[in-house]
Amino acid sequence: MATTVFRKLVLTLEMIRFEHSIFALPFALTGALLAWRHESFATAGLGIKLGWIILCMVAARSAAMAFNRLLDEDIDARNPRTRTRHLPAGLLGRGFTWGFTIACSLVFIWGARMLNDLCFYLSPVAISILFFYSYTKRFTSMSHLVLGFCLGIAPAAAWIAITGSLDPRILLLTAAVTFWTAGFDIIYSCQDYEFDRDTGLHSVPARLGLGGALLLSRALHLAMIITLVWLVLAFQLGIAAWLGVAAVAALLAWEQSLVRADDFSRVNAAFFTANGYVSILFFAFWSADILWNR
Repeated sequence: MATTVFRKLVLTLEMIRFEHSIFALPFALTGALLAWRHESFATAGLGIKLGWIILCMVAARSAAMAFNRLLDEDIDARNPRTRTRHLPAGLLGRGFTWGFTIACSLVFIWGARMLNDLCFYLSPVAISILFFYSYTKRFTSMSHLVLGFCLGIAPAAAWIAITGSLDPRILLLTAAVTFWTAGFDIIYSCQDYEFDRDTGLHSVPARLGLGGALLLSRALHLAMIITLVWLVLAFQLGIAAWLGVAAVAALLAWEQSLVRADDFSRVNAAFFTANGYVSILFFAFWSADILWNR
């Protein structure tokens, strides 16, 4: 029995691409460190709060991804690219996946309760937003921006976790992450251009075509860089933060160079590799700046 449950848990983590938690987590931790620095909180207890923030981030993302797979099972089964995913392929059952989704949601709410009252009160709102994204491709091509916002609320939530309140400046980081995520999600969704168009699903590629989708993706990534510059100025950060913005800009330029309207053979490198580097290097430079100049 225990072996069977463990095997199902491993398959579930594979299904939700658990390792991709790294995409948003560094931005959440950056939001937490910015709050710690600019609100002049003592270092004591910071590590514990960061631990709870990480738990909440991972639990919320895991719940949202599992819910998305449940809701999209029929769609995934019809799409040649996704029909081998765990649910349509029969590797996992809906009952276990629902149990995993509920358990992760409860862990998220419990973690929020351990942080502060405002986090706890907002936790049902946050999980509702994450679940709402899964419906959006059925009625709007702006689903990419909704996904971006789902990741973008992470740094603002981390600020609230540290301070118990919200500083409007951190919403610049929310906007930056929203633009970044929407930009790379549009690239990834180009793989399903024909399927989305033929089945009536809403996406930017289905609406604008592949060329138009890539142009919008580039505009969104440019908007991310502009917003990060604004953020550096708003928080009066130093040279390491500026270097972080430059590194992110270079990586996004590389990401965009990997795909063309007539060639998506390197889309996995653009989506997984480049964006993993973006989040890690951003956090490395910005955390160094915050810690050095506190």
